Amino acid sequence: MTADPSGFVTEAFEAQRDRLRAVAHRMLGSHADAEDVVQEAWMRLVRQDEATIGNLAGWLTTVVGRISLDLLRSRQARPEVGYGQEFANLVVLPDDDPAPDEQVALADSVGLALLVVLDSLTPSERVAFVLHDMFAVPFQEIGRILGKSADATKMVASRARRKVRAADRPAGPGREHREAVRAFQAAALGGDFEALLRVLDPNVKLTVDTADGVVVTLGATRVAAGARMFSGEVARHRRVLLDGIPGHMSWRPDGTPLSVIAFTVTEGRITGIRIVVDPVELASIRLPAPA
Repeated sequence: MTADPSGFVTEAFEAQRDRLRAVAHRMLGSHADAEDVVQEAWMRLVRQDEATIGNLAGWLTTVVGRISLDLLRSRQARPEVGYGQEFANLVVLPDDDPAPDEQVALADSVGLALLVVLDSLTPSERVAFVLHDMFAVPFQEIGRILGKSADATKMVASRARRKVRAADRPAGPGREHREAVRAFQAAALGGDFEALLRVLDPNVKLTVDTADGVVVTLGATRVAAGARMFSGEVARHRRVLLDGIPGHMSWRPDGTPLSVIAFTVTEGRITGIRIVVDPVELASIRLPAPA
């Protein structure tokens, strides 16, 4: 880029920073990764001839979208390399009739609910849905990011929208969702491999936040095999709502938190599971007492 003695480009970028950070965070689910993506976009802008940029806001959105897409794809290619999510604001309540103040807390707390649903989308679906439905980016521009035509991009976004709507529970979790979660819990605690396969989507994604990083497991057979290992675990268990999503929590015999689990259910089958076992993350969450 040519010299910027007036600071115009820097000022214009800073005016876009918050929006770009929001775009990246919705696509990636991580504030740290979002900051890295926005910084990388700035570095690319510095190297770009500003005379070739007709619409700075659109150019930056495209760059952030491409960087985020590459990062999402790299996560799939290298599932052992995880990423962090912030759980400090997660609302965890016993899964029974909440008190009025708890209902308000659930209504105001939708962050994890959306992130868990978005985490079940493919990288292309997530980028198309977030950019178009949340930030009104035209399909033609999104298509340039995905390497697809505008019509093909519309189909990707439509597919993502159906998945999101199927998992959306604005009035609270439905009976089908709860039944799938409880069936999984019973099968996992009982070590019933066949029952686990019946309730898991063939392409289910399991994400586990550990003290050493995030571990991702793909596929019903592998997830079911891992879930059976919990059958012999000595722990205290309780059904909970995590930002309104039916989930599960476990404590060690001494009462210290062991794990928090959130589920995404689509058409009666579990398509996504997120487990937090990292003691540091568990300590950042306000958790209910053991049953």
